[in-house]
Amino acid sequence: MQMGEGVEWALHSCLNLAWAEADGAVSAAKLAAIFDLPPAYLNKQLQALVRAGILTSSSGPRGGFRLARDLADITVMDVVAAIEGPQEAFRCQEILRNGPTGRDGVDYREHCAISKTMRRAELAWRRELAARTLAELRDEVEAASPGSPGAYRRRFAELK
Repeated sequence: MQMGEGVEWALHSCLNLAWAEADGAVSAAKLAAIFDLPPAYLNKQLQALVRAGILTSSSGPRGGFRLARDLADITVMDVVAAIEGPQEAFRCQEILRNGPTGRDGVDYREHCAISKTMRRAELAWRRELAARTLAELRDEVEAASPGSPGAYRRRFAELK
């Protein structure tokens, strides 16, 4: 399974918004400029976060994006689901039905050992991401790099 790059961009953007000035929104162009990302594509990711209730957006000269909720109330899984969608990564096609032991009336998604294994693995992955909040990620980054919040605030201020 491979997630799109938009997940990484969205997670970093949320942390950057946490470090932005409390009273100001940050434009998609500024968020994109921080990491030299394409603004139009990043904006699509940010709009997905708005639809999911993770960010808010406002238009106008002082418009842009803000966090809609406290970082402690946003999980990594919330961001992943907003960007990638809620679909399961593994989709059992029930090919056993067409095999030599296949039978009609059997839900092979529930009875196939491969399908059950893949669903258990995905559930563990989703639980792990749901157990990590963006506040925990922020704290981890700040512990490893205490100057990060100030550096990002200064960079936002430099960008016009």
